[in-house]
Parts: sequence; structure tokens; C-alpha cells
Amino acid sequence: MSNNRGRGLQANVLGTFDTVVMAVAGSAPAYSIAATTAVLVSAVGLASPAALLYCAIPMLGIALAFSYLSRIDVNAGASYSWVGRTLHPFLGFISGWALVISATIFMVAGSLPAGSMTLALFDGELADNTALSTLVGAGWFLLMLFVVLGGARLTVRAQLVMSGVELAILALFGVLALLHSDNARAFDWSWLGFGHFDGATGFASGALIAAFYYWGWDVTSNLSEETRNSRRTTGLAGLIGVGIVFLLFEVFTIAVNVILSSKQIQDNDANVLAVLGEEVWPGWGGTLLIVAVMLSTIATLETTLIQVTRSLFAMGRDRTMPSALGRVHREWNTPWVAIVVVGVVALAMFIASNFLGTVGEILSDAISAMGLQIALYYGLTGLAVVVAYRRMLLKSVGNFVFGGLWPLFGALFMFWIFVESLGRLSGSAIAIGIGGLAAGLVPMFWYWRQGSDYYRPAKLDAARTVEADYVPAGGGGGGNSLAHEGLPTDF
Repeated sequence: MSNNRGRGLQANVLGTFDTVVMAVAGSAPAYSIAATTAVLVSAVGLASPAALLYCAIPMLGIALAFSYLSRIDVNAGASYSWVGRTLHPFLGFISGWALVISATIFMVAGSLPAGSMTLALFDGELADNTALSTLVGAGWFLLMLFVVLGGARLTVRAQLVMSGVELAILALFGVLALLHSDNARAFDWSWLGFGHFDGATGFASGALIAAFYYWGWDVTSNLSEETRNSRRTTGLAGLIGVGIVFLLFEVFTIAVNVILSSKQIQDNDANVLAVLGEEVWPGWGGTLLIVAVMLSTIATLETTLIQVTRSLFAMGRDRTMPSALGRVHREWNTPWVAIVVVGVVALAMFIASNFLGTVGEILSDAISAMGLQIALYYGLTGLAVVVAYRRMLLKSVGNFVFGGLWPLFGALFMFWIFVESLGRLSGSAIAIGIGGLAAGLVPMFWYWRQGSDYYRPAKLDAARTVEADYVPAGGGGGGNSLAHEGLPTDF
């Protein structure tokens, strides 16, 4: 993009390991299992492991799309830039906007459980108090806001601690669940088949919720301008992240099916994991898993803040949103205006959410609404890679499958669950999901009329970019250059 004015983000801060940690933390395994399992079980019952399995296959296609697009366009806006430069700038803006809206809604949907989990460590009764949960959650949110403001290095150090402890606890309980003998029902291979779904619409509603489980690994692409050798690293880390969280989701969803009764799942809709912990390890189990969920939720608040602020930074830089959003802090190299704006909006939404109902009710509608927005921008990105690489797809079988067929399947799957699930969602979930997207039309047309260069893009074509941007390893541009070393001249 030509609008790379002013200071950029700090380049070469993150390595491969850091980026993989960010991808896993972005999907928030413990939080997703705790907050979303009851929603998934109420939608598809015993078919929940199958919903996660059949959503993982197209999700890997989308991860491949992100991987290949990040090789030819390093941009903090990720799909906002890629879709805009391949399909159409309007679709690109809506992709970026879908991420901004879903991430902003998540600030509330994620902060409430962070607050209630923290309170649950001290007193189970307090955890049900929505006002108090909101207050404590807002405290955690503000802490993460300051960490993200402090720069990518500080963000990753905090992430390593939180996600490290979370994954260690999950691994321990994964093993304990396998060894547990007191079962509510015996494991059945049919849970991984299609038999338990209530037809195509039932499958779609399960897949929409499963898309929310996985969402977040693509934070690696929003960090691409701050990552070493990012053309390779960001995509690889996203793929590894999807693989790791898929295994964790399957193990724990099957464990919930085996160990907990339907009534236990229903009665503990905001935190199924704590009940599972108590069953597996009475006394300490519930507490340890509450700690894991609390850390996971706080960790994913951090990665979501990165996604939304980096996207807004790219939009401000391109003048498709107020240009102040593209300002970078002199000392910390972070988009401080975007961070402050997101903080103010999210805190206003925290206050409003208190009047909407219980933690469980807020989560259910918010997750479904975010699922629609996520499915849209993932689907558009899957199409974008096919267009960007169209001249290279027939060069080899690998190119055709991994750069074309699989991402295209992922894109079509995302669009299908978007359309199919509209008939099953509550009015409020559709209002949040579609209304949030529609609100983006206002800034889109306003800045299009203002003549932003983003709406006259240089088309993204892998066949051209791969030749033009190739920098031999060791000869990479320094500073904030977007030229990264060792770009392969083919897939």
C-alpha cells in the first residue's frame, strides 16, 4: 500500500516460538471449552466432537489461505488488505470491519468470564453477580490494555506466562480425564459421525459455534509487521496453532460427553470446565481449571486487543477510518490512539451489558453473532488466496491443493454456515451480527467519497509479487522495511 506514512510498528520483535504461542493463545483453548461447550451441546448434543472435527478441516483451509497471502503482502490489516487488493476494496473494508466488530463484542463476552472466574476462586456465590463480574473483568481488561500499549515484547512476555500455565493445567487434566473411571456414559465413535446432527441446519448451527472456538489464531497475521521473517513465520504459526487447539478441543469435548450428565452441562453453562475438574480431581480439580480458564480468558483478551488495534491502525494508515488511528507511540511503537479508542468503546459496552441479563445469556447471543462475522471475513480471505495465486495454481499438485482447492473449500464452507445458520439464530444474535456489519457501510462510503488510496489498490498477484519482492536470505531490508528475508520464489 502506498499510505505507509509516518512511523511504522516496530519490526522484527517476535520470533517463531513467540508467534506460535500467540496463535494458541488467540484461540484461547481453556476459555473456549469453558464458555462455549454448553452452547455447543445445547445446539448439537452429543455431536459436539463431530462439529469441532468437521469445522477443523475447512478451518485448516482458511489457515492455509492466511499462510499464503501473508507471503505476498505483509500488512497489519491482514484480510482487510488482502481481500481489498484481490476481490474488491469494499469487500476488503467489510472484512476488516467484521474483525473489528467481532473483536469489540468479544471484549465484553470475554471480560465477563474473566471477572466471574476470578471471583469464583474466592467465593462461588460471587461469581453469579453480573455487576461484580463486570467490574473485575473491566479491571483485567484495562490491565491487558496497558500491556498491549507497552509494546509487542511486553505483550509476548505476559502471554508466555499466562498461556504456559494454562496449557500445563489443560495437559494434566487431559490425562486425568482419560484415566477417569466414573463415567456418565460410555464413549461412542458415533459422536464423531453425522448421525447425531439434526439435519443440515443443525450441523450448520454447530459448525458456526465451532468456528468461534477456533477463532483467534489469525492474530499472527495482524502481528506480521512486527515478526521476524514474517512471510514464512506468521502462516506457519497459524497452522501449528490450529493443530494444537484442535487436539485440546477434541480431548475435552469428548471428556465432557463421557464424564458429565446433560443436566450438569446445562446447570453450569458459563463454566463447564470447573465441574469437569471437580469430577476428575475432587477438591483441587475445579479450582485449578478455574485458574486455567481465567488465565486463558485474560490471555485471549490480549490477543484480541492486538487484532482489533492492528486492524484499526492499518485502516487509519490507509485513511479508510480516521487517520489518527494510524498514529504510533514514539517510545513503545504501538498504535496508541487505536488502543485508547478500543478501550473507551469496550468500557462503555461493559456498562451497557449489565442491563442485558446473566453472563450465560450474554455469552450465548454474543458467540452466535461473532460466529457470523468470523465466518464472513474467513470466507472472503479463502476466496482472496485463490484469486491472488490463480496463475500459479497449476504449476504443481501442491500449489493446486494447498493454495487453491483447500482454501476454496474452506471459504465455501464458511459462507454456507453463515447463510444456513441465519434461520436458527435468535433475533438478538442476528441483530448484533448483521447490524454490526451494516454499521460499517457508513465509514466505508464516507472515506470512499473522501478519495482514500485504499479504494484504488495495486492488485495482489502472487506471480508478480513473488518475483518482485524476493530478497535473498541475509540481504533483508532493515528498520521498518516490509521486505522480509528469504521469500521463496514458489510455494
